[in-house]
Amino acid sequence: MSQMKKDCGYAAAELVKDGQILGLGTGSTTHYFIEKVGMRVRDEGIEVMGIPTSYQSFLLAKKWNIPVTTLDEHEVDLAVDGADEIDPNFNLIKGGGAAHTLEKIVDYSAKELVIIADESKLVDVLGAFPLPVEIIPESVSPVTKALEDMGGKVEIRMGQFKDGPVITDNGNFVLDVAFGKIENPIHMEKDLNAIPGVVENGLFTEMVDKVIIGSKDGVKYL
Repeated sequence: MSQMKKDCGYAAAELVKDGQILGLGTGSTTHYFIEKVGMRVRDEGIEVMGIPTSYQSFLLAKKWNIPVTTLDEHEVDLAVDGADEIDPNFNLIKGGGAAHTLEKIVDYSAKELVIIADESKLVDVLGAFPLPVEIIPESVSPVTKALEDMGGKVEIRMGQFKDGPVITDNGNFVLDVAFGKIENPIHMEKDLNAIPGVVENGLFTEMVDKVIIGSKDGVKYL
């Protein structure tokens, strides 16, 4: 699995052109993308800048001497990000790493969005992976009720090696919501964000330009 992630991450890094502003996604697969971009900066002398979507991607960019910038200063030419699920229409569930709010902001603003993932992330219908919903901490009870009224089974994401809930980079909580099969992700994305207290949800719809999949047979471009 690690080799599949590395293969597609490295393949995406080969799409990067000198002078581009890059959206740097978060997660185990985008780790390899950032690593390879750093190698190209070091070995080929390409000049790029990155806009990180989390502290994780920020620290990794700094490790590889990739200059970082912000959306206030630059537009994104190419964003590369991972996914927890990908359906045949390139709709996504993201947020396993609790970074989906800034990921969505950066990814939606990019001129081109490339998703990289191993083949296990391809699904016929979204929903086997619980849907992450970032919320204002004070809104736990009303948001939970609203999500349950929509048919979701709600669990607050708890920290590992930390007592209490996961705290996002934005200082919020994450609810993981099991809806079962999500037949209309486009409408659900909008409906969830209309609930007061919801900051952002992990449905990413109608935004992906290309998908690169790592498989046992090598890299596939979709």
